[in-house]
Amino acid sequence: MAQPNILILMVDQLTGTLFDDGPADFLHVPNLRELAARSVRFSRAYCASPLCSPSRASFMAGQLPHRTGVYDNAANFPADAPCFTHHLRRAGYQTTLSGKMHFAGPDQLHGFEERLTTDIYPSDFGWTPDYRKPGERIDWWYHNLGSVTGAGVAEITNQMEFDDDAAHQACQKLYDLSRGHDPRPWCLTVSFTHPHDPFVARRKYWDLYDGADALEPPEKVAYEALDAHSRRLLDSVDHTNFDITDAHIRRARQGYFANISYIDDKIGEILRTLNDTRQDAVIVFVSDHGEMLGEHGLWFKMSFFEESARVPLMISGPGLRPARVDQPVSTLDLVPTLADLAGIPLSEVLPWTDGESLLPLMHGTGGRGPVPMEYAAEGTIAPMVGLIDGPWKYIACAADPEQLYNLDSDPRERANLASDPAFAPILQKFQAMAMARWDLTAFDAEVRQSQARRWIIYEALRQGSFQPWDYQPHRPASDRYMRNHMDLNALEDAQRFPRGE
Repeated sequence: MAQPNILILMVDQLTGTLFDDGPADFLHVPNLRELAARSVRFSRAYCASPLCSPSRASFMAGQLPHRTGVYDNAANFPADAPCFTHHLRRAGYQTTLSGKMHFAGPDQLHGFEERLTTDIYPSDFGWTPDYRKPGERIDWWYHNLGSVTGAGVAEITNQMEFDDDAAHQACQKLYDLSRGHDPRPWCLTVSFTHPHDPFVARRKYWDLYDGADALEPPEKVAYEALDAHSRRLLDSVDHTNFDITDAHIRRARQGYFANISYIDDKIGEILRTLNDTRQDAVIVFVSDHGEMLGEHGLWFKMSFFEESARVPLMISGPGLRPARVDQPVSTLDLVPTLADLAGIPLSEVLPWTDGESLLPLMHGTGGRGPVPMEYAAEGTIAPMVGLIDGPWKYIACAADPEQLYNLDSDPRERANLASDPAFAPILQKFQAMAMARWDLTAFDAEVRQSQARRWIIYEALRQGSFQPWDYQPHRPASDRYMRNHMDLNALEDAQRFPRGE
């Protein structure tokens, strides 16, 4: 069987709770709805870590943060971590990225042969948290609730400018691929920054949600009733300096939903270009993590609650029949799944990942073990770990009481059962699984060492001549369009697709 082309469509901060079986009914997303209808839809997919860089490094490498070393949004992603891009390139693929991947460190490719855009966020160590100063807010880059109070309408923003360009460059690349100059199969990853806050949207998308029931604020939860980590998250976003009203919440939710529709339009442009250029591909749609959107009184991500940790995951392609999979899976599983789809022996891939191929589940057979998660960035004072197995979710942190939720009977995660004697056998089972997987003392020590190293390096590299690591896209003008080392007649024919019509 020929190796399939692969198109990965990645978005940022889109909660999987809106994608139980494709997009929620109230969302205006015709392109994602059509894609869902022909996809295997994973109703319970979880990110490896609910923050951009750690999650994306885990998506790339199929490894948890304690293995990649990417604990937060400024942790170096090692160049020797084998990623799905490396596995595919070894198997003969060309690999291209358009958009965001939030790599920190000097390697800004990680197996991508080509990047069409720069990244939207910095590549250096400036956003490093500091466990040595618990409770400290680093105001110039920490989230605050200004994204909620500032929700509204704009026709251009920093985020829109980036995603407009990422979509345009991706479409241009698909046109170029159709010309057939490179006979290799291709993997094109298109990665957007929306619907990540700020919750600011173009008017035509904003107006789609006027008066929608989904805008209504979630049930309020008192600060004192929250778990220790959730209280720290509220402190980290400076909640005491913002008076969040129901009107603010409605506007923030409207901006978020509007930007899902904006991204749907961008995905539509790409899918139409794929269709117009008569190319087939396996299509993967996924987010790096979710968005709390006011649930539990929380915003953004950084939590293991469903709204933050669950992501949409849909896979379509030749030979894959549409289906719904309700078993918990992980974005860690995409590395071995992509390798499996490309015909790469899993014996070459599985030793390097914490994931499992989803192909058996996609064909209605097999299963997957408990899904792990880790978080060790801002809002924590020690690493947190989590396990999801069937309806159960377990959360542990050396600094906090354990948490245990039954997602079937308590889908909004209001009742922590960890201290209920009736559930002691289940708690003990999860404690044993967590102890077998993690050494939390060693994990904590490595996070602290990594942070301390990076604080020294960041300060040092900012002195004297500054050499940025940010990716600089290079478009060689002398090899584009028509130049005098080319034959004009051959060029015009070679650059036309389709030919002869």
